[in-house]
Amino acid sequence: MSVSGTVAPVLYIPHGGGPLPLLGDAAHAGLVRFLAELGVALPRPDAIVVVSAHWEEPVAAVTSGRRPELLYDYFGFPEESYSIAYPAAGNPALAGRIAELLAAAGIDCLPDPDRPFDHGMFVPLTLMYPAADVPCVQLSLLANLDPARHIAIGRALAPLRDANVMVLGSGMSFHNLRVIWQPERGTSEANEFTDWLDAACCDRALDATGRERRLLGWAQAPHARFVHPREEHLLPLHVCAGAAGFSPARLAFSGPVIGRRVSAYLW
Repeated sequence: MSVSGTVAPVLYIPHGGGPLPLLGDAAHAGLVRFLAELGVALPRPDAIVVVSAHWEEPVAAVTSGRRPELLYDYFGFPEESYSIAYPAAGNPALAGRIAELLAAAGIDCLPDPDRPFDHGMFVPLTLMYPAADVPCVQLSLLANLDPARHIAIGRALAPLRDANVMVLGSGMSFHNLRVIWQPERGTSEANEFTDWLDAACCDRALDATGRERRLLGWAQAPHARFVHPREEHLLPLHVCAGAAGFSPARLAFSGPVIGRRVSAYLW
């Protein structure tokens, strides 16, 4: 258990469009304010496990370097976006513990001492913990994008919460790059999906089994494949829900990002 006896939160957030939240972009103002306030309001974790939409591997992988560099995995942004610094420490011991927990659940996990932190990690954490003084590791998605396997990963990570380690899923509840810069297209469809997702995560009338069933069947939700033609930005949510035991989440943020309503969930 942590010294304080508290259980660390689980959080699924939208990380916005590339580095734009750090560049004063007006379409991200609400998200920037939310993330900055959240870092102050939440109990301070001893470490953070970030499951980013921007890392996929055939087998689960975890950063195990002591001081990972940054990966500027975006294109066509202003020059200053390629010199952003976020010198958070890694945590090799935590990476080893994650590998042990996943192995105990029958899930292979490979430590990666050379993998940098991608923008799904350093953009939101620059806003939440600007001093970069909370050690972090990143955990990859599985390239098969199987929702059940990502739920299983989350369940395996659950004991970390008792050690005051936050599980942070970094994605976007709307992620259709073909239309994301055209907010006049498909807004009603996006809102219907977001309403469905909010209910699936937060409706207290659902029990854990019902909540899990809905997230497993997310592709049958209204307009699911319009909102997520490919589901890598949604699956960090499945990891989070598994880590939280499918208890009801709190809708921590609901607002526009690049003209689309997106959500964040807190357990």
